[in-house]
Amino acid sequence: MPRKSAHRDPRQAGAKPPYSSRKQSPPGMESKMIPQADHGEQSYVGSSRLAGKVAIITGGDSGIGRAVAIAYAREGSDIVLSYLKTEQKDAEETARWIEQAGRRALLFPGDIQKSRYCQDLVKTAIKKLGRLDLVVNNAAFQRTHDKPSDIPEKEFDQTFRTNIYGTFFLSQASLDHLEKGGCIINTCSIQAFDPSPQLLAYASTKAALVNFTKGLAKAVAKSGIRVNGVAPGPVWTPLIPSTMPAKKVKQFGSDTAFERAAQPAEIAPLYVFLASQDATYVTGEIFGATGGQTPY
Repeated sequence: MPRKSAHRDPRQAGAKPPYSSRKQSPPGMESKMIPQADHGEQSYVGSSRLAGKVAIITGGDSGIGRAVAIAYAREGSDIVLSYLKTEQKDAEETARWIEQAGRRALLFPGDIQKSRYCQDLVKTAIKKLGRLDLVVNNAAFQRTHDKPSDIPEKEFDQTFRTNIYGTFFLSQASLDHLEKGGCIINTCSIQAFDPSPQLLAYASTKAALVNFTKGLAKAVAKSGIRVNGVAPGPVWTPLIPSTMPAKKVKQFGSDTAFERAAQPAEIAPLYVFLASQDATYVTGEIFGATGGQTPY
């Protein structure tokens, strides 16, 4: 008899549309997601690839940030979670999974748009956890609009201040404390390469972030620090039902090769690889995970 394969069909590895189009208020909550997102709570198995490390993860309360936090903790890293105060409940749930893995979770709410907060975030990691090895710039802001003329100036500014300024501020604050072998990993997006007209501001920031990632990698290579990016396609996170039209939410990810959105748990292993010693020759790279949509 033929043996059963241990591998899962990628078409069936996550929930398929139609998804619930029930609207959430931004930035959204994990507990209200239908279907619930998979962050690897029941599936990710670590192997000490990040033993003894300390990581800062922005947007660590939910979505990709939560999945990365769970994976890093199970790989042996202590975690500092950065998030907005309105996301406290989700952050506490993420912290519970980190602590269940036997690692320390430090909750430090605040707004990465502010350079002082980013500086304090790094100082707190050093003071309370003793070191800083990994920085994951994952927090993001997005809104959808049918026409460019519909985008308010204040919102355009907030998109750039969160997605670009925040990444710059935290990276800048971290560089004095990251030692040789330290890593910065930025969450980019397929939107950097194949922008949706309804996400004009967000897509522009992600394109800037790709450029920033490559430039920073060159700037710090002689210090022994690596900088890389992950560019996901559609991922089922609270950002989707809280910022996109109901019709798009319902069919989110249906246009990929696997006819579904990714689950955060499917993206997190890339962040583990890039943070680990397996990636010592990898810097200035952007890793796509788009379900076959990669346009580059």
